[in-house]
Amino acid sequence: MTTTVVMTSHERSAAQAYLRLLSTVRAALDAPPDRPQAPLALEGVIAEADEALAQAGLAGNEAALFTLVGSLHTGGHTGGAPSSGPPRP
Repeated sequence: MTTTVVMTSHERSAAQAYLRLLSTVRAALDAPPDRPQAPLALEGVIAEADEALAQAGLAGNEAALFTLVGSLHTGGHTGGAPSSGPPRP
């Protein structure tokens, strides 16, 4: 049985911000070793992720965040309107 995760708009924003941060770091680390890397400025994407986590009530709740990220990443979310209920603890 699969579980459908219905996210609030804040939860969806937090999960997406985390995925953008992860993608930025991966891109920097995956650069070919024979090319000099441009300086990596993570401050913006880190600040975005921190703000989104705080707004969703997920700051310090990695287990809930990773559940949401997993749902987004696997396409397990409904894609519809965000839940009208309060964010999950």
